[in-house]
Amino acid sequence: MTIEVGINGYGTIGKRVADAVRAQPDMEVVGVAKTRPNFEAEQAVANDFPLYAAVPERVEQFDEAGIELAGEVEELVQNSEIVVDTTPSGIGAENKAMYEEYDTPALYQGGEDADLVDVSFNARSNFAEAEGADHTRVVSCNTTGLSRLIAALEDEYGVEKVRATLVRRGGDPAQSSRGPINDTLPDPVTIPSHHGPDVNTIFPDLDIDTLGMKVPATLTHTHSVNVELTDETDTEDVRELLEGESRLFVIPDHMGIDGSGKLKEFALDSGRPRGDVWENAIWGESITVEGGDELYLFQAIHQESDVVPENVDAIRAVLGTADRRESIERTDEALGMGLGR
Repeated sequence: MTIEVGINGYGTIGKRVADAVRAQPDMEVVGVAKTRPNFEAEQAVANDFPLYAAVPERVEQFDEAGIELAGEVEELVQNSEIVVDTTPSGIGAENKAMYEEYDTPALYQGGEDADLVDVSFNARSNFAEAEGADHTRVVSCNTTGLSRLIAALEDEYGVEKVRATLVRRGGDPAQSSRGPINDTLPDPVTIPSHHGPDVNTIFPDLDIDTLGMKVPATLTHTHSVNVELTDETDTEDVRELLEGESRLFVIPDHMGIDGSGKLKEFALDSGRPRGDVWENAIWGESITVEGGDELYLFQAIHQESDVVPENVDAIRAVLGTADRRESIERTDEALGMGLGR
């Protein structure tokens, strides 16, 4: 059976999720919703996605712009088996009542409060917990990246504590209103940053401390990670483990990828749509185990795209159409996951 998916929001995340859902053999996009007739609305129609008006009062604006609508957002929700809400932070919470009115399960993004939903979701970490949930939050790009890494380490060695410093991009490439422009900001200046508590929505008992910084860059976030492992191991064993994870890309030493700029260029040269890096990109040379149980590494997280496969897996998890392994393999194959492999 084909899962009929509606996508409320067709911006940075929504358009990527729409493409990813369309690529799945067991899913179809029944429509996408936009608040205004901008270039992304035009592109949705050009890509043959039925377009719905997210704000009924703006239907005339679409008509004036010559953009054909399939209807209004409530019709999209009613016609969907599940809705992926990719609206800006806070708007998903406003939409919750609409999804409940039509008894349509909904996925939200990491910018929403964890208290809004029944479960916070990461495919590698807690796939089964989302089955049957009415409201599920796919955690943020940074939490997704940390959770993927922690899950692999926890399963193999056990994890005593995580300490991570997140150097965060100031904004996405298209977010001209974001900053900083010429500054480096502790964000927040207090400890912990919100990322550690957010990881605890996936791993409730994990001892994790996080610090955040914001810098004038747009390409990726960069994490400096230190993990205290339960069982002793060595650098090569950890590297081999991480190389075996489908959503972790361990950058080989010989590639000469010394930063996010070259990583983005490599993704583009590899034919990735929009130059997306769905995987955590871990610098292989950085993987270091000291004293048998202290792991250090650097990883880059592409904030525009790493949650995309998680949204696809969350659809199957909520509807109970596949188990974790089957869903991840199906998603990865359909997307062409495996950068550098």
